Amino acid sequence: MTQPFLSIRNLRKAFGTITAVHDVTLEIPRGEFLTFLGPSGSGKSTTLYAIAGFQDPSSGDVLLQGKSLLSVPSHKRNIGMVFQRYTLFPHLTVAENVAFPLRVRRRPKAEVKKKVADMLALVRLESFATRLPGALSGGQQQRVALARALAYDPPILLMDEPLSALDKKLREEIQGEIRRIHRETGVTILYVTHDQEEALHLSDRIALFRDGRIEQTGSGEDLYLRPATDFVAGFIGNSNFLAAEHLDTTDGTATIRLADGSVISGVRANGTFGNGQKTRLMIRPEAFGMERSPASAELNVEIVDVAFYGERRRIVARTAAGEGVDIRPTSAAMPSQDVSPCSWQVFFDPAAAFLFPA
Repeated sequence: MTQPFLSIRNLRKAFGTITAVHDVTLEIPRGEFLTFLGPSGSGKSTTLYAIAGFQDPSSGDVLLQGKSLLSVPSHKRNIGMVFQRYTLFPHLTVAENVAFPLRVRRRPKAEVKKKVADMLALVRLESFATRLPGALSGGQQQRVALARALAYDPPILLMDEPLSALDKKLREEIQGEIRRIHRETGVTILYVTHDQEEALHLSDRIALFRDGRIEQTGSGEDLYLRPATDFVAGFIGNSNFLAAEHLDTTDGTATIRLADGSVISGVRANGTFGNGQKTRLMIRPEAFGMERSPASAELNVEIVDVAFYGERRRIVARTAAGEGVDIRPTSAAMPSQDVSPCSWQVFFDPAAAFLFPA
């Protein structure tokens, strides 16, 4: 069996009576881009800081190529780190900032010069070498911080909410740069964010944190299309949850009754349910269509509002039971934006919906 490059084993971190991280275990192969995703206070940054050596875990271990890092001081772990705040030295030029970790390690001058040139080319800032950080935009400063973190060829690069201070367009631009740099360098990246779109865009795998534990680990596609729990379904992407009564399950597909009395068969059942048990039916907004197909189930709704979003419209509706529904169909047969409240039938494939315990 191949030894994992980085192992996090039963990691636990408590602050007094509060446990921030509960027995987190992960194995990360070399070169993977793994994102820690979750709401604020879910334990993702605390886990990252334990790997970096900024915080000592209460129990558990962190191993790099089979060797524990816990007895190694943070400055000797040779791990790159990029923060939300760029932490550049304001009195040093861009080139001097990138050179700093190399000079601290007493690398030869010729090596430092070449490495700085290589790193500035990697982040496409060659013409900014002599500028001070204050003369750069936020995105440019973050690219300098990235170049500095990679300058000494660390085996692992840790990134803690590095783009959260940037506006949306710039954030997307730097995401593209990070993806390119990851492909070109092959460095192992552990990335912390609370932004689900950012996690889906960047990651090979995502570890979704909740209350100090990992709720599910997998590719973005795994978490979006095959959520293990209703928390995962609700956090990754947009979701509608409708109250339902479980009637029967056969071969992993359930028959349910919605609050309006309609009966739907063929729903994927996440778990085992008793007859008559209260459940929640999850349907993605884009799973709804305006046209019936042979396998589709129908839902009667009242359309409250329609908003134009460029390539599609977003329809705000409610069921007869008063439950709000977000509908984002790709069909061209959509009501216009100036629609008044009216009754409508929408359709969805039961196999594209999920059933969770209430």
